[in-house]
Amino acid sequence: MRQLMHRSIGFLVLLLLAAAPGLAQKRGFVATDYYKEIVPGDVALSPAGDLVAFTVSSVIEKDNRRHREIWMARIKGGLPDGAPFRFTDPTDDSYGPRWSPDGAILSFTSKRGKDPNDVWFVNVAQPGGEAHHIEGVDAQPIWSRDGKWIAYEKSPSTHDEGEARNPREGWIAPDAHSHTLDPKRFDGRVITAVHYKRDGTLDLLPDPSVHAKTQLFVVAASGGSPTQLTSVKFEVGDAAWSADGRTIFFTGDEHLDDNVIGREPDAAIYAISRDGGSPRKVSTMSGAHAQIAVSPDGTRLAFLRTPKQGEETDLMVADIAADGTFRGQPQNLTASWDDIPGAPMWSADGRAIRFAAGLHGNNHLYEATLQSKAVRAITSGDRHLTNFSASKDGATVAYIENDVMHPSEVFVARADGSGEQRLSSFNDRWLADIRLVPAERLTWKVSGGVNVEGWVMKPLDYSPGKKYPLILKIHGGPYGAYGTGWFDQFQMLASSGFFVLYTNPRGSTGYGHAFQWATRGKWGEVDKEDYLGGVDATLAKYPDIDPHRVGISGGSYGGFMTNWLTATVPDRWAAAVTARSITTWESWYGSSDAQGLTEHAFFGAPWEQRDLYRRLSPISYVEKVKAPTLILLGENDYRTPISDNEQWFMALKKRNVPVELVRYPRSGHNLSRTGEPWLLVDRLERIRSWFQYWLIDQPARTSTAQR
Repeated sequence: MRQLMHRSIGFLVLLLLAAAPGLAQKRGFVATDYYKEIVPGDVALSPAGDLVAFTVSSVIEKDNRRHREIWMARIKGGLPDGAPFRFTDPTDDSYGPRWSPDGAILSFTSKRGKDPNDVWFVNVAQPGGEAHHIEGVDAQPIWSRDGKWIAYEKSPSTHDEGEARNPREGWIAPDAHSHTLDPKRFDGRVITAVHYKRDGTLDLLPDPSVHAKTQLFVVAASGGSPTQLTSVKFEVGDAAWSADGRTIFFTGDEHLDDNVIGREPDAAIYAISRDGGSPRKVSTMSGAHAQIAVSPDGTRLAFLRTPKQGEETDLMVADIAADGTFRGQPQNLTASWDDIPGAPMWSADGRAIRFAAGLHGNNHLYEATLQSKAVRAITSGDRHLTNFSASKDGATVAYIENDVMHPSEVFVARADGSGEQRLSSFNDRWLADIRLVPAERLTWKVSGGVNVEGWVMKPLDYSPGKKYPLILKIHGGPYGAYGTGWFDQFQMLASSGFFVLYTNPRGSTGYGHAFQWATRGKWGEVDKEDYLGGVDATLAKYPDIDPHRVGISGGSYGGFMTNWLTATVPDRWAAAVTARSITTWESWYGSSDAQGLTEHAFFGAPWEQRDLYRRLSPISYVEKVKAPTLILLGENDYRTPISDNEQWFMALKKRNVPVELVRYPRSGHNLSRTGEPWLLVDRLERIRSWFQYWLIDQPARTSTAQR
């Protein structure tokens, strides 16, 4: 009788679902849904923990642009107290909220009209306050703890006020030995520096000799004439006040502009008096130092240190004297923790340091105690948590959360991660009409018993017994990772009828130091096994996948791997989409803005490792490619320049392999993340439609013709 009742209730539920028009008409994710997505970020919790400010980014579709505003939410007893509300003028673009130490003032960045100063301040303690400037502050403020002083980092002007700037300044290197007969007839460039271009920037960079380096300034919080504290020949960064407000720490690499092949990173920690004087190098170890954080009592300095490229990054703590110099050798809090810590944040009592980190596809908040040096997770779950901000007493923490089924929203919780509450619901309305697809974790073993991890999304409206195509997605880096976060492209592909497999092969971050660097000198050779093993494991677990309709796609390093796998394992792939790709490492080295990537990974420059560079270049095997290939690139991409993509296009075209080359104007390497909205959505649809044609439409036509 009970079983019959359950069946009757279940049948009634099905009838009700079918009759409900709102539920019955839900659809899958499509490319244009990107225009609706709201992305919060820049979380800043007030010192008292009663207000949280954050940036809200949206897309203005008709104008092909993004818009940012500062929003605010009230918190009471660690819980949301009402809905978030817009804080800044919706007609202006505003971002980067920062609180004063007493929580009375909120600063933010906003370009308004013709005002040259885009740094604004609002008195939050008094209702109805207008945004205003503080005299002498025209860069993001860094308050001293007593709130009496503001420091900031900025490139000082090299021109007198009102002086017209030469638009061709720095076009001719001052150390050039060649000369022209008539300077008025030459409007080109003479380059002697290595760093003469930057990804996403169409114009070439001027010679470093005319570029004003970022320096450190200080001014009274009440306003006034700023004092330039530093005049160093390198970029100043990571500025942080001492507890007593008398000293400012910062980092810098004095050899940044050196044209040295394979130079190891060497950013040191410096200290300078608020009253001026010469900066003092206080770090006692070599390597790259970053992300300075002073303890609540001012007696310790936390920072991240990477001894050499490819070596582990660790969280370090140094005892410091009154003048900022180190007392003894810093201690390593993460020596026994095999992953990459994020920027340090001190606990209120100074006994522990917190940081964000990504492990096994998730991103969470971790804590390392000074006494035990043990690292433990504060938050948990299959999701991505970022942008952590804590109240002064450490009792409350706010952050951004997203997962496979949910875009980013703002959350708040207690210090131990308990009592978590969602503050915002910006994406709920448009998601109410959409059915999303969950991801299932999958693991498999490769050589040496190494476990490799990935995730599989089934097609929307999956029906057992029906055959479906599969798309393998490959992340960039290679030192990056996929995981349990929101990814609109994967939702779009799953909603279009594809199984989607995305993996973290050897070379990915979040699985330990040895795993990350296992591919050094063997890019494509080691991780190929991981990708193919993932495809085989997916085919074994999901027998409804058609092994003859497997596509492959990736961008940046993922584009390289797409080229590599279609060239070295040509019979596995029915179609490919390669974006921002590399085909020839020697030519990439000469035209990219990131030579250091292969200098370390390939044990030297091309002339030092000629055979290795050529052996690991997909172009060396291009004659084997069979997969119809779509090539996507940005015309301002200097990370993976146009020439490599054009080489791949020409080789496939000459060999009669179906190929299309799509060039996106005004677009750099980050087109897929921060590119113009119209172009970004076009890119999504081209990926979908290419796979739709070659993995679904074309096989169906072929099958019909054969019958």
